[in-house]
Amino acid sequence: MRRFDPAYKRQLLLRHDLFRSISGKDVDAILAFAGERRYKNGQTIFQKGDPGSGMMAVLLGNVRIGTVAESGKEIVFKVVETGEIFGEIALLDGRPRTADAVAIGDCVLLVIERRDFVPFLEKSPQVAIKMLEVMCDRMRQTSLLVEDLALLDLPQRMARLLVRLGASYGRRTGGGLRIDLKLSQKDLGNLIATSRESINKQLRVWQDEELIAVEHGYITLLRPEQIADYGQPPR
Repeated sequence: MRRFDPAYKRQLLLRHDLFRSISGKDVDAILAFAGERRYKNGQTIFQKGDPGSGMMAVLLGNVRIGTVAESGKEIVFKVVETGEIFGEIALLDGRPRTADAVAIGDCVLLVIERRDFVPFLEKSPQVAIKMLEVMCDRMRQTSLLVEDLALLDLPQRMARLLVRLGASYGRRTGGGLRIDLKLSQKDLGNLIATSRESINKQLRVWQDEELIAVEHGYITLLRPEQIADYGQPPR
């Protein structure tokens, strides 16, 4: 079983916007009461409605954040990657979770419980301000998703998604820009609120046009600039 060095955890928190402005001494104080939890691929970390007991940082793996609508369709809000933090709202209000969190691949999470963090937060207003900034950014991302759903057709939404994934997870290869995040067609559909069948059809169209390549579940953008053009709103 892999063990994570305290220095790695400290570095992870210090490079995050939420903790970047606080002292190393304060980060060490947080790590003193933080714990680790491990999850297998596909395992539920928490569900919508569960008690909001704390915040989590991803030490290893990725986490899918989403919810299931009344129609039964799953909507994915965000894929949290290694080094990122999620669950900040629960630290502030302790109210039930507003979405589901599921492990993508085997995951190790650093967990900071609200009951330990609130006393620290009361003494560190700069951290509270940073948390507000992070939540504002999340609200902007949600607004962009709603705007895309209202104004863009499927190829445009799909192109914008691939461009965003390329920016976050892309790796240049001899053939193009490879997205080093393995998402199923269902996951891709959930991210832009469409069906797996529609995703499959659009991927095949772009494969036939030699704009992308799909191998073992990984997508390579063969012509990233042209994919980006697809994502532009109509003039």
